[in-house]
Amino acid sequence: MQTAYPDIPPGLVAHDLTAAAVQLQLDATLYPLPAIYGAAYIFIDRCYVFLERPQPDQVRVVLTAKGGQADAGALRALVGEFANELLSCAWRHQITLDNRVLHETLTMQAIARSMGQPSLDDLANFDFSDQGFDDPLGIALSWEEKHGKKAPAATAPAATETAASPTEPAATTEPAGAGEGVP
Repeated sequence: MQTAYPDIPPGLVAHDLTAAAVQLQLDATLYPLPAIYGAAYIFIDRCYVFLERPQPDQVRVVLTAKGGQADAGALRALVGEFANELLSCAWRHQITLDNRVLHETLTMQAIARSMGQPSLDDLANFDFSDQGFDDPLGIALSWEEKHGKKAPAATAPAATETAASPTEPAATTEPAGAGEGVP
């Protein structure tokens, strides 16, 4: 393989025009293996990809054009595109590692919600006591508890009681304060 890339450090990239192949030497401590696999996977439709580990801290990537013919410019473009994709995959891998706890938490919440309603046994063992929290503003009270519940209208028997006269107000059993301040 020949090296003809003056802007890339020597020994990292080499090409072979007769085999239409380019070789990249990668530092495995800089690029994690899942990122290298991800970048290689993106290129399998355009070229043959071969990975090997010549040393424990290095990965060699050989990209061979599928057409069998490639000039130096095409191989140089292939190296540049692979390097960009490798950097992108390494960054996505780092983001995934950084957000792992968040992804696991959201996944567990989604799974827990998809399990459905609790069973009768779950409800029988649940503590429904009112001692669970303080509510100084009365936010957890229902409307009836907070403002008083109206008594249900009594049904009057047909001919046994006399109706209230139009000048006398009807007696109500509504608790004091009920309906006050309510539009």
